Amino acid sequence: MHKDEMKGAARDAKGAIKEAAGKATGNERLEAEGVADRAAGKLQKGVGNLKEAARTALKK
Repeated sequence: MHKDEMKGAARDAKGAIKEAAGKATGNERLEAEGVADRAAGKLQKGVGNLKEAARTALKK
């Protein structure tokens, strides 16, 4: 697992918490930050997956 995958997963989880807290409290700004963090986390996980796939392919 590449470090970007781990960081992306953590950011996605943090975003989910922010989004849920924003919905629960009616705080639209916090909810929007959570959605943005989740999207960025998913993108970062995808980049990590690509890097890991490239690393694996180069080792063969």
